[in-house]
Amino acid sequence: MAVVLLVTGTVLGLAFAGSPERLPDGTQIAGLDVSGMTPGEARSVLEKRASELSAVPVTFTADGRRWPIKPSVVVADVDWGAAVQAARRQGEGFAPLRGLKRLGVRVFGGDVVPTTRVYQPAIDAYINRFAHAVNRPRVEPSLKLKGLEPQIVPGRAGQVIDRPEAERVVVRALASLTRKPVPLPLQADRTQLSTHDLAGAEVKTATALSGPLDVEYGDGRWHLTRVKIARLLRLPHDGETRLELAGPRADRFFANLRRRIDHAPKDAGFAIGARNVVRVVPAKPGQKLDRGETSRNLLAAMLSPTTRKAELSVSTSTPARTTQEARAMGITGLVGAYETFYGGVPNRIHNVQLVAQMIDDHYIAPDSTFSFNGTTGERSEDKGFLEAPVIINGELKTGLGGGVCQVSTTTFNAAYEAGLQITDRTNHALYISHYPLGRDATVNYPDTDLKFVNDTGHWLWLRTFVGSSSLTVALYGTPQHRRVESEAAPLVVTGEPPVKRVSNPNLFVGHTELQEAGAPSRSTSVRRRVFTPGGRLLYDHTWYSSYVAEPRVILVGTKPVPKEPPPPPPAKKKKQPPPPPPPPVSPPPVSPPPTP
Repeated sequence: MAVVLLVTGTVLGLAFAGSPERLPDGTQIAGLDVSGMTPGEARSVLEKRASELSAVPVTFTADGRRWPIKPSVVVADVDWGAAVQAARRQGEGFAPLRGLKRLGVRVFGGDVVPTTRVYQPAIDAYINRFAHAVNRPRVEPSLKLKGLEPQIVPGRAGQVIDRPEAERVVVRALASLTRKPVPLPLQADRTQLSTHDLAGAEVKTATALSGPLDVEYGDGRWHLTRVKIARLLRLPHDGETRLELAGPRADRFFANLRRRIDHAPKDAGFAIGARNVVRVVPAKPGQKLDRGETSRNLLAAMLSPTTRKAELSVSTSTPARTTQEARAMGITGLVGAYETFYGGVPNRIHNVQLVAQMIDDHYIAPDSTFSFNGTTGERSEDKGFLEAPVIINGELKTGLGGGVCQVSTTTFNAAYEAGLQITDRTNHALYISHYPLGRDATVNYPDTDLKFVNDTGHWLWLRTFVGSSSLTVALYGTPQHRRVESEAAPLVVTGEPPVKRVSNPNLFVGHTELQEAGAPSRSTSVRRRVFTPGGRLLYDHTWYSSYVAEPRVILVGTKPVPKEPPPPPPAKKKKQPPPPPPPPVSPPPVSPPPTP
């Protein structure tokens, strides 16, 4: 039998072997019959046909709609040479084997799909267009209320385009050399749930709405009617089977509970009474509604046919500073304070009040250092500071944060009067007469700072009190009753003010005007000695202050002096016109001779 099959196969192979230089009968490339052609002939025919059809659209159909697409819009290149070689390999080999392979192509067909390079964004855009037109999302079965009765709404299968297969079909059709309508592959989008899957949720919903519910917490009580319960429930939908307390109305319900129950913990604080006696204000724990646990409690009560009561779940929070910790801080009275007065332009007053608020209610731990810059940070426009007069490089100018040094000077003097160790202080560049002699303190972020050490062994509490025209900085803690002795050296002139002449075009040349009287450079010092109540010397320190001169500013006229006008020339005498000629004299009348 095997011999017979071998002989038969050999005979058939020899009979259909054909020429190896021509493509097997039944060969198609991109839908075009190229049987019996040489590879060169086939490639020429394919390229010519592709060129003729490049602007002829292929129509794609789906769900009763049609979309014509031109290959030239999507196809970048088709490798016809490779397709021909692939078709040729279908009929290659020795004569008997080649004949059998060619017989198979003749009987079963041998359609070769050419390798095609496409514009992927164009393909994606068309697939999206198809999907937008034919996709119908599935609708899962859901649970809805008719009045207060739950009902199951059946779902519906949807329809979607098979995107990977659709892309393959589109590319193959556009590379094809035929122009038949091409159906797009669609597939059903079946529901994940059935109506039976919601039977349990239907029973639970009916139980939840079977009667009212009472919610209790401490002395408070909330009564939920069946209608209110229905508003709080979120029924299963979109493939869910759970019954939940959720949705906008549930959010409002829990928000209302939070407004009544939630409050943040309040740290223990301090209150200042008469004669600067400080008492501790007890701490208060905070509490917060636990929505998750409360929801579970409510839902459990709703699903109970008998017990229709639920309790709120509330968690408590401990304050950062307890009453006991506040008492241990030892803040009982005044340690030191100082008051200064301020004024000036509104922006300066604003800055004084703003930075005073920044250092107010500040606690200084035992043996730690208070830093003015470290407490306030950079005084920037973002923090609300405004332009106001400020000393810059020894000159009074307008700059951001003018007025801050009023607060630093007041703070320095509060620590000075308290007898604390002051480790960093810098005097102003210019002398300011309304501060205590030698006891001013300037700051400039980040390099010029004011620092002092809390050496009392207990906490210090820094407070600022801002009035309409005065500022008080006070340090509260355990009163040390230190005795402070202060001795200021006279203010000594160390140099005359330089003269600064400024041209002024409004003054005539040779004229001057004093604009600013200036001030000489000066220096002083202040010595402070601090004693314990028993008379032991704690500190003996002298602060030296040098103030630069302020120039004497003289305006110098540059306006040219106008020249005096020359005297007017003497007036010329006008020529008198000649007198008019005298009138002619008429001869006297001659009397007629007497008549004889």
